[in-house]
Amino acid sequence: MKAFVLDVATRRAAIDDLAPPTATSGEVLIAVEACGLCRTDLHELDGDLVPSRPRIVLGHQVVGRVTALGDGADPALLGCRVGVPWLASTCGACRYCASGRENLCAGARFTGLDRDCGLAEEMTASARACLPLPDALDAIAVAPLLCAGLIGWRTLRAAGEGERVGIYGFGAAAHLVAQILRWQGRAFYAFTRPGDEARQAYARALGAAWAGGSDERPPAPLDAALLFADAGELVPRALAAVVPGGTVVCGEIHMSDIPSFAYDLLWREKVVRSIANLTRRDGVELLELAARVPLRADATPYPLARTADAIADLRAGRVHGAAVVTVA
Repeated sequence: MKAFVLDVATRRAAIDDLAPPTATSGEVLIAVEACGLCRTDLHELDGDLVPSRPRIVLGHQVVGRVTALGDGADPALLGCRVGVPWLASTCGACRYCASGRENLCAGARFTGLDRDCGLAEEMTASARACLPLPDALDAIAVAPLLCAGLIGWRTLRAAGEGERVGIYGFGAAAHLVAQILRWQGRAFYAFTRPGDEARQAYARALGAAWAGGSDERPPAPLDAALLFADAGELVPRALAAVVPGGTVVCGEIHMSDIPSFAYDLLWREKVVRSIANLTRRDGVELLELAARVPLRADATPYPLARTADAIADLRAGRVHGAAVVTVA
């Protein structure tokens, strides 16, 4: 089968021919339809996140259909359409797993980081990790929900219910969160790279109350700020923009160092917190919410053979919304 494979030692990534995988105990075999790309893939390519295997098939926002079952997998899954998110498996026994916080499990393994995933014609996944998807959903539109959407939703929930929400970094997660905020009747303020007028116009088209550079102050104080950019220097800027008691939530899995800042920026019960991974509950909640909003990903499709082009466009900021690799 064809797959987009990263050689971890050399950081070379290219389409390669691999033997098709086989579902083992508790797993399912999936014929991939589409796989979304995100900045986590870039962090792996750049060496910021190091996979646990010397060669790995990237991708962790997968839509596909179950074509075979390993021992112990639920027979009802055969033939079903499923989504495969970032969290691949957990120990199931620690205090985090027992309390519904499996995203913090020390034994967690991740899709496209610890096991081969969706930038391929076929893949295997733990049956427990798969999220059921209706047949009617378009694969290209739903794939970004499985990471950008899930992380965006978890980040938004952590920010509380303030009326004015700032979004720093207006990419795949942000454009989905923006739709949820509009549906909830809340105002959002979009922050982009300074001078990125095209992305600011895109944010306004999605209903932003204001859009400007990340070096600007919004026209009104924010109740919360969501960071979907990997730039640590945005944390002090966001703290300066939120009200007393406001919350700054870092939604990136990797971020550059946060520079030192005056305690006055944090004082008056402001909060800075991070988001780690996701839970199955997040997936169930978001997919239910997506049907009600309705939530629609603005996705640019690329065939598997052009995965490298998709990555280059994503890195250069040429993708508004999400980049999705189509397989079948």
